[in-house]
Amino acid sequence: MPYGNIISRTDAAALIPEETSREIIQGVTEQSVVMRFGRKLANMARAQTRMPVLSLFPIGYFVDGDTGLKKTTEVNWANKYIDAEEIAVIVPIAESVLDDADYDIWGEIRPRIEEEFGRLIDAAVLFGDLAPASWPTDVLAAAVAAGNSVTLGAGADLYEDICDTGGVIAAVEADGFMHSGAAAAMSMRSRLRGLRDADGQLLYTRSMQDGTPYALDGEPIYFPKNGCWDVAQAHMILGDWSQLVFSIRQDLTYKIFTEGVVQDAAGDIVYNLMQQDMVALRAVMRIGWQVPNPINRLQETEADRYPFAALIP
Repeated sequence: MPYGNIISRTDAAALIPEETSREIIQGVTEQSVVMRFGRKLANMARAQTRMPVLSLFPIGYFVDGDTGLKKTTEVNWANKYIDAEEIAVIVPIAESVLDDADYDIWGEIRPRIEEEFGRLIDAAVLFGDLAPASWPTDVLAAAVAAGNSVTLGAGADLYEDICDTGGVIAAVEADGFMHSGAAAAMSMRSRLRGLRDADGQLLYTRSMQDGTPYALDGEPIYFPKNGCWDVAQAHMILGDWSQLVFSIRQDLTYKIFTEGVVQDAAGDIVYNLMQQDMVALRAVMRIGWQVPNPINRLQETEADRYPFAALIP
C-alpha cells in the first residue's frame, strides 16, 4: 500500500481560484500646466474672440512759458485673437467586451482622455507640438525670439542661470513683467535639490528627511507628469502666467454611438458599429489661447517684449 501519494497544489490548481484585485493599478491623472497656471477667460460665444490690446502709450510734454503751444499725442490699440480649435478622439469597443468586462470601462477611460487632452494642450502651447496653424507662436519659441532664453551652464552655476542678473527671472523682469510661477522638467528637481552655497550648504534641501519646498523667488514650481515636457527643448519655462489666457468654446463632452462607421484618412471604413456589434465613445473639446503682451513702460518694443523666459539646453 503506497504512502507517498498526495494531492499537491499543482494537482488541484484548477480548483483553487485566484483573488483578483478590484482596483485597476494606474497612475493618478495629471493636470494641464497651462490650464493650472494660465488665466481662464469667459467661455467663447463664437469660434474667434478679439481682444484689443494697448500698443502705444500717450506722451506728455511740458509747456514752454505762459503762452506756449500744447502738443498732441495719441494712444493705439492692436487686436489679438483667440481662435478655438477642436480636440477630439473616438474610442471604439465591441459590445461583447463591454458586456463581459467586470469593470466600468467607460469610467476608466474618461479620466485618461481628460489627461491626454491636457497633455496635448500643454505640448502645443508650450512647445508648438501639433499646434493648429491658427494658434499663436508657442511660448518657448516666442520667448527665444524675444531674447528671453538662457542656456543651462551659461552662468557659474544653476543659481546664476535662474536667479542672477543674467538669469531667466531677470529676463522676464527686464520686459516689465513679474514672474508668477515656473514649469520645469522632472529632472530639474534633482538639480535644484543639489544647489549649494559658497560654504557647501544646501539651498533647497534642509535635510534628507525633510520635504523640499520647490519655489523660485517665492513663486511655485510645477513639474508636469502628463508627458507634455520636451527636455530636449527646455529645462524650465517661467513667467507671468496671468499674461497667458485661454478660453473654452466647448467644454469636454462625451457622446456614445451605437450606429455609424469609423473611417481612416483614405476614406476606407475601419469599423461599422451596427454590422460589427460595436459602440464608440467620442470625446470633443474646443479651446483657444493667446498671450496679449500689452505694452509697458519698461519695454515698449513688442518684438523684444515677452512675459516668459526659458532655461534651454
